[in-house]
Amino acid sequence: MKKLILVLSHLFALGLGFALGVYMLPILIAPPAPSAAEVAAQAALARYTGKFRRDLKDSDALHWGEGTVTIGAKQVAFEGELAPGPDYKLYFSPQFVETEADFHRLKSGMVRVGEVKTFRNFLVPLPDSVDPSRYNTVIVWCETFGQFITAAQYR
Repeated sequence: MKKLILVLSHLFALGLGFALGVYMLPILIAPPAPSAAEVAAQAALARYTGKFRRDLKDSDALHWGEGTVTIGAKQVAFEGELAPGPDYKLYFSPQFVETEADFHRLKSGMVRVGEVKTFRNFLVPLPDSVDPSRYNTVIVWCETFGQFITAAQYR
């Protein structure tokens, strides 16, 4: 019985350590976030504006975003905060999305804009091949775990 308790306690500690590592590693290796002034400078050039909200259908305590996202001719800028996580990608969608099921259903009509590497404010360069006027929603998606993080309709 003593060995069983010892094995179970070690397995629990290992599992907890792994879970904390998955959560903390992206925070530890994230580059410095752009300053509010840098984001504001890009926002001043914006063609479109939207809001990330915590209360979307598939947002929860571990998967959320809150703040203002702006889309200009050269960059997507965000002032606010995202729940930390690995492998975040930014997508444009022709329809508003707030669930994983909607994301998968509409993914073929979306375009991946770039990577989100910071969790408080971000600037993502807009590829020349992407025309934001062809879409109406910007989405943050966790590619590794297939998790919806947040979305904002900008037109």
